Order: sequence, then structure tokens, then C-alpha cells
Amino acid sequence: MSGIPDCPPSLKNIQHYLKTAAEHDARDIVVAYWCRLYALQLGLTVTKKTPEETKMLMSLMNWLEEIKMTNKDNEAITNEIAALAHLENYALKLFLYADKQDREQNFGKNVVKAFYTAGMIYDVMTTFGELTDEATQNRKYAKWKAAYIHNCLKNGETPIPGPKPTEDEENSENTTTGTNDAADTQNMGFTNVTPGPLPTVPTSFSSSLLDPNAAIKAASQLPPVPYTPDPNPGGFVPYDPSEQPQPTPSTALYGDNSTTIAQLSPDQIAKAQKYCKWASSALNYDDIKTAINNLKNALELLQTGRDPA
Repeated sequence: MSGIPDCPPSLKNIQHYLKTAAEHDARDIVVAYWCRLYALQLGLTVTKKTPEETKMLMSLMNWLEEIKMTNKDNEAITNEIAALAHLENYALKLFLYADKQDREQNFGKNVVKAFYTAGMIYDVMTTFGELTDEATQNRKYAKWKAAYIHNCLKNGETPIPGPKPTEDEENSENTTTGTNDAADTQNMGFTNVTPGPLPTVPTSFSSSLLDPNAAIKAASQLPPVPYTPDPNPGGFVPYDPSEQPQPTPSTALYGDNSTTIAQLSPDQIAKAQKYCKWASSALNYDDIKTAINNLKNALELLQTGRDPA
């Protein structure tokens, strides 16, 4: 990328995120932006402040600041809630594509790349806090599957589609293949990096952020951004009827005379937004019943503060 020096070997933990960002510069600037910001935050926690590291991190900050200014109308860059929704949809689309190809035994570099990139983006999503259980499982599976298929193709073996073997089967196989898988993961550029919690995304960057303690302190003082996002940012939410929550009997009033509004926590608001996204996705598939059930769930949660699922 123009203006940013090569990543020094001492910051090898962030190289994979920078590469993923570079691959999306022309394809999806939102993904490129958050991958580089995640790389910056991770770099700030491990930097030894050598001249090479300082030069690279400063250039990275300047790029992020410039992109944020030129894309100030793009909510997926300026607002964390919209950004998380965008990254979550993008990672899930990659994951579902790779999983479909894998189960159809269409093994190849594209499938490995899709699994690997999905895993990287799930890492980037931890910028905004802990992942959901679903995202955590997807991240773990994507990284394992990418390394596994790559290892099989490298050794001239045919991968087994679908999930990994049961625990007993896996233990028996690990005695002969486990070490090789771990080594090949590193050789192909996959890494089992599981960084700890990172500071909240700062709204602006300066040279003072080269001090990790200053970065964490500045980020922790940022107030939450009030925002009500579009129920379906990005225009696409993968839809799987089996994953939709089942309706439960409710005593909430949904008539025109019901004006009750509950005081909701951020987690409850996020859940209501998910119900709306699920409803929108169901409508894309003409599943009116599921759409109505999800909208009712969202309404009950907003009115009573009680999650009907």
C-alpha cells in the first residue's frame, strides 16, 4: 500500500491482517479499514518502539485518518455498530460459501482462502467486544478448516468434508497428524493468534498512541455512540430457516393502543436489531410467517424488555 512501509519482522503478528486489508482495498474499503485498525491496535500492544516499528505504525495511523475523513459519510467506517454489522455479514458470507464448497468436495485454494479470510475478519470483530457464541465457533472452525484443507492438498491427500471428527477420533489421529497440521499452518501464513481484549476504537489518531498505555486510556474514555442503524446494513443477511428463533407464547399487547416502551440495555437493543434483520431476511425468501414471528419478538422486547426467545 502506498505510503506505508513493509511490516518489520518484530510485528509479524499483524502481517496477516495487513495482507487481508490490502486484498480488500479495491473490493471493500470498510473491511480494509477495520483490518488495518485492528492491526494497529494489536501492534501498539507489542511494539518495542524501534524506528522501523514507529515509522510503520505512524504511516498506518495517517492512512486510517485519511480514509476516515474521505469516507465520513460511510457509517460502516464512522460508527461501530454499523461497522460490526458490515463485518459480521461479510465474514458470514465468506464462511457459508467456503462451507458449501467444502461439503460439496470442491476443494481448492479458493476454499482455503475463504475460510482463512473469514477467520481473520472474525478476529477483527473483537475490536468491538466479545464475539457471540456463533461467531466464536465460526472463527475456530474456519481457522481449523483452512489449515486442514491446505495440509491435505499439500500432502496429496483428499480432505474429508464437513466438521472435524469426534473427540475420540481426533485424539487418535493427532498422534500422527496433529504436529504436521500445526507446522503447516505457520508455513502457509495461517496463525493461531488469539489476542486479548483490545482498546475501543479511537475516533482520531495521533503520535501519542504509540504508547500502548496512552492508547488504552484514551480509548476507555470514549463515550458510546448513540445510533440506530438500518435493520439490514449492507443489504444482505444470509438466511437459514433452521437458525431462526422459535416463537413463544407472549402476553404482550400488540394492538394500536399499546404505547409501552421499556428501558433497554445495549445488549437488548442489539437483540431487537437482530430480530429485525432476521425478519428482513425471511421476507427475501417469502417466508412471511417467520418474518411476522421475528417482528413480534422485536416488538415484545422493545415494549417489555423481555426477550421472548
